Amino acid sequence: MDTTCTHCHAPDPTGSTLCVHCTTTLTARLQQLPRMYAGLGILLAPGASSGQGRGGKGGPAPLPIDDRMFDHRKEFDVVYAWLKAVHDDRHLRGPRLTGDALTRLHTAVAGLLAHMPWIVLWPGAGDLAQEISDLHRNAASVVDPDPRPRGRRIGHCQTIDPSGTICGAVLWLAPGEQVARCDWCSMAWPPATWMQLRAWQTENAAA
Repeated sequence: MDTTCTHCHAPDPTGSTLCVHCTTTLTARLQQLPRMYAGLGILLAPGASSGQGRGGKGGPAPLPIDDRMFDHRKEFDVVYAWLKAVHDDRHLRGPRLTGDALTRLHTAVAGLLAHMPWIVLWPGAGDLAQEISDLHRNAASVVDPDPRPRGRRIGHCQTIDPSGTICGAVLWLAPGEQVARCDWCSMAWPPATWMQLRAWQTENAAA
């Protein structure tokens, strides 16, 4: 009997809660998460100064990306939460996650993949696929594991949010484009701003 995929809402002739395409995509995204988590760790700044620089008073600005990378890494907790939800619904003992953060993530991902034949029939499969998709997209906006050509890299976005935190996401000038746009905060950087952008990048790198 045909059903409707709870994620993409397309008809599914297999009768599953998650269609074949969404299952394949979910599996691929789960497999990429440990690599992306490790990539966020590489991007963590070695430290930050106590001042706020051009975002405030009293000293140089913090190094780009620092706080946001910690926030991105915290989002990976959703993987552990979903594995626990699967164990709970299957009346299994809670998952045992030991070791450092990356090892625990590898274990959690492996656990979800092992349960995938059951997950594709689970009512919660659509929500799981959506939250993993959101996590994958957020991490990819910074780590960018996509091997396709991205154009010319022009440093880190220097937009400051209301709290005084610098965005710090990587800026790319796409092939054929004249304006660099930040994939994370959506700030546009036309050529007239590039000199000032470079000055801010140099200031923060030297801080």
